Formats: sequence, C-alpha cells, structure tokens
Amino acid sequence: MKGGIFAIILAAVAVTVFSSAYVVDEAEQAIIVQFGEPQGDVVSEPGLHWKLPFIQEVRRFDRRLLIWDGDVTQIPTLGREFIQVDTTARWRITDPLQFLRSVRDERGGRNRLDDIVDSVVRDIVSGTELEEIVRSGDWNVDVDDLDEVEQDRDDVALTKRPKLGREKLEAEILKSAAKMTPSLGIELIDVRIKRLNYIDSVRRQVENRMISERQAIAERFRAEGQGRSLEITGEMERELRRINSEAARTAEEIRGNADAEAIKIYGEAFGADPEFYAFLRTLETYSALGDNTTLMIRADSDFFRYLESKER
Repeated sequence: MKGGIFAIILAAVAVTVFSSAYVVDEAEQAIIVQFGEPQGDVVSEPGLHWKLPFIQEVRRFDRRLLIWDGDVTQIPTLGREFIQVDTTARWRITDPLQFLRSVRDERGGRNRLDDIVDSVVRDIVSGTELEEIVRSGDWNVDVDDLDEVEQDRDDVALTKRPKLGREKLEAEILKSAAKMTPSLGIELIDVRIKRLNYIDSVRRQVENRMISERQAIAERFRAEGQGRSLEITGEMERELRRINSEAARTAEEIRGNADAEAIKIYGEAFGADPEFYAFLRTLETYSALGDNTTLMIRADSDFFRYLESKER
C-alpha cells in the first residue's frame, strides 16, 4: 500500500516538474503567459527554464530573419500601364512582448505585413513611371546594339535614364513601410520586387504587337531577298548573254580564220597548177549534177570542153 502511494507521489512530482520545465533554443525567444496575459520579461537566454505548472504556458517566437511573400498585385503605373507586381520582404521579431500583444503570432504578423507592404507598394508604384520601376539606376543602353524592332519602338524611351531606378524605389518602399512596423514589435529588414509583368490583357496586346512587328520584318526580309534574287538572276542572264556573245564572236573569228586559211590553200593550189585546179573544179560540178538536171547552155561553152577533149 505504501509502495503504491509512493509511486503516485513520484508520478505527480514528475508531471509537475515536466510541466514546470521548458527549454529555449538559440534561435528562439519566449514569453510566459498566464491566463492569456504575459508574465515577466522576455526569455531570450537559451537553455533550461522554469514556469508555474499547469497555469502558465510558453509562447515561442523565432529570433531569425523571417520571409514574407506578398500576393501578386495588379497596379496601374503613373503612365496608366497596368502591371502585376510580386513583392517579397525579410523581417524580424524585435519586441516579442509587443508582437504578442499586437498580432499574437507569426501568422498575424504576416497578415499585418500584407496590409502595410502591399499598401506602400501600391502607393509608390502608382505614382511612378514604368521605366523607373523596371530600370536600374545605372541604366545605359547602346541603341546601335539593338535590333531594328527595338530601335523603332515608340512606346518607351530607350535612352532615358531613370531618376530613381529600381534599387532606390525599393529603398523608398522599405523606408515607408518600416515606419509602421515598430509598433507591432517587428523590424522590417528588406523589401524587394521579385517580378514585374503586364496584366494578361496588356500582355496579349504586347505579344500581338511583337508578332506583328516580327512579321513585318520577315516580310521586309522576304522582299529584300526577292529583290536580291531578281538582281542576281538579272546579273546571271547578262553574264550568260555576254558569254554567248563572246563565244559566238570567237566562233566567227575562228570560222573566218579557217575560211581565210582555206582560201589561202586554195589559192596556193590554184597557183601551182591552174589547169589541174580548173579541171578538178569542173569534175566536181559534173558530179553535183543529178539525173534530172537540165542545163540550157551553148554547145561551145567551156563547161563541156573537158568532155569534148575526152571524145577526141
């Protein structure tokens, strides 16, 4: 019986000790809460600590940098271009007691940052030109390095340097939003714009415009190619006519030289034996006459003189 009572007492002591002890990690800070009200100072020293069992509880808060990611927001710029802005931030719980009283937990802190950062981003972006949001402070573009489509764009000033630039714009957002967070026990460390894009309707218009511009460039290239093709074809035809003309002239020269050479040979042969040459030419004429050939010439013509000589 005594052993059972001792075991019960030992178990009660163990439960009491277990409910009284708690450990704070190096990355944490804690507050003791009793009936919903904070008790004492913030516990920031890592290690084993004690509290009243059963009636007190421990609220733990992260000491490290925390991430806040806002929702993608549709905002009009100063030039009335509707864009989607995706923002992120880094923050830290610096006053856990004030944080507990104002927002209760990290989820509540993120909800309040949604209101603060999104509101500041909307106010600043809506009063800023799109070029200021997109371009950095050291923006410098060599127009000659761009393609013709970009050079011909009239919706943006390619060489215009921003007055602030994206970095200073983010710093301005951080400065404005950070003024509202100390009352929440929060320190806002950094705010960045992760992504910018046109809204869907504007993006489709931009894409259609880009497609039209590219198609216009393609048509111009095709026209230039066809013109160059006709030019090359014309040059080829002119060159072909020139080659044919030179070949015909060369052929005529060769024929003329050959005829001259033949005439020269004929002349030399005729000069060597005129009688034989006349006889040979006459025989060739005789052989050229067909069976049905009729000649009407005088009987004493020289054409028959070799025939007459043969009869004699």
